[in-house]
Amino acid sequence: QVHLVESGGGLVQAGGSLRLSCAASGRTFSRYAMGWFRQVPGKEREFVAAISWSGFSTHYVDSVKGRFTISRDNAKNAVYLQMNSLKPEDTAVYYCAAAGVPMSTMMTDFGSWGQGTQVTVSS
Repeated sequence: QVHLVESGGGLVQAGGSLRLSCAASGRTFSRYAMGWFRQVPGKEREFVAAISWSGFSTHYVDSVKGRFTISRDNAKNAVYLQMNSLKPEDTAVYYCAAAGVPMSTMMTDFGSWGQGTQVTVSS
């Protein structure tokens, strides 16, 4: 288990950018695949992006490909989500999550979750 704290959410106009950060506690951060998920009220939480524990492999949901970039810094126990060309449909609470496997995009593999950070994109 790792403790995760997200930051960087906020209000931005369509076409703008935000960078989400997730700070993780624990000495074994580099052994966790990390992911970002998002949830809109009344809808199921959905996968957005994931990065392998080495950082060499990434995966994105189709709707954010070419606009979002996930990265990690194992020396700082941190993972990031750079979001560019934001659209109103990106509005959601974004959650950082950790999975104790080399790589995963399956929500059921992610056992540690942050509290979430709100991203609102105005049109």
